[in-house]
Amino acid sequence: MIPQTESDFAKARNKALLNEISHLLNPEETSMISLKSIKQIVKPETETYIGMKVIPIEKIVGSEGRYKDFDNQFFPKNTNTKERWENVDEAVIKDIILPPIKVYELAGVYFVRDGNHRVSVAKSKGVEFIDAEVVSLQTEIRLSPVRTLAGMLKQIINYEKRQFYMETSFGDITDYWSLDFSAAGQYDVILQHILTHKYFINLNRKDELSMEEAITSWYTTVYLPIVHTIEKYKIMKYFKKNTVSDLYVWIIRFYDNIKKKFGDEVPLDTVVSDIKKEYKKSLLTRIKNWIKKRIFKIELTTKHSFYF
Repeated sequence: MIPQTESDFAKARNKALLNEISHLLNPEETSMISLKSIKQIVKPETETYIGMKVIPIEKIVGSEGRYKDFDNQFFPKNTNTKERWENVDEAVIKDIILPPIKVYELAGVYFVRDGNHRVSVAKSKGVEFIDAEVVSLQTEIRLSPVRTLAGMLKQIINYEKRQFYMETSFGDITDYWSLDFSAAGQYDVILQHILTHKYFINLNRKDELSMEEAITSWYTTVYLPIVHTIEKYKIMKYFKKNTVSDLYVWIIRFYDNIKKKFGDEVPLDTVVSDIKKEYKKSLLTRIKNWIKKRIFKIELTTKHSFYF
């Protein structure tokens, strides 16, 4: 091993440490995106072999299997990768031609199947493009190369929202553009709610309810009453990371289970009020447990300091 490789690895490792330090309050933002986590959300339809391509390294955003060994900038997170990293670095220094990396292309970005160390070394040297053997996972979604799972999730949710509003004309019909979610897949849930609502209304009609009428009816008789009840009991303050629409989906599921057990006569107000009470209880329990832990730590520190 030549001396330069050790120095190069140390520099790359230091960049990972600096990245970690700059995100101390949100350490998850330095984690590399795993292919599995995105596939679970996007659910690609088919797999197509593309072949050899030269791809931009900036569009490589994650890995299939080595996402724990590197940070989201492809810098090494620990010394376990040192020997292999330095071997690749030495080959690059000596102009030895390395085989192309293997990647999955998904929604316009890339995830490494084989060649994580080659990507890491290339990144550390400022290389912009790399030879890759590409397999494409087919989906209609297009993603920008952001480097956090939260960033990817936000793009996917925005795409789903655009599709939902475009296909249903929901915003034009209801003049409501704030149907927002913090999780993917929820617009499909809303569409199913509307279709189910439409089905039950049509059971008692001779002429079929149109989709536009079904959306208006669902929005005014199902969605808005729950939103108003959420606002009435001010329970959003307990769910600051969620949206009103998130709570609507959660409450409607909970309410359906209650009605199956106790019948349709249970008022919505009672259900939402009980949810608030239960959540306040659990919140109080968490606070009490936190206080107990803090007191225990203080007592432990005091006892130990007595002997010094």
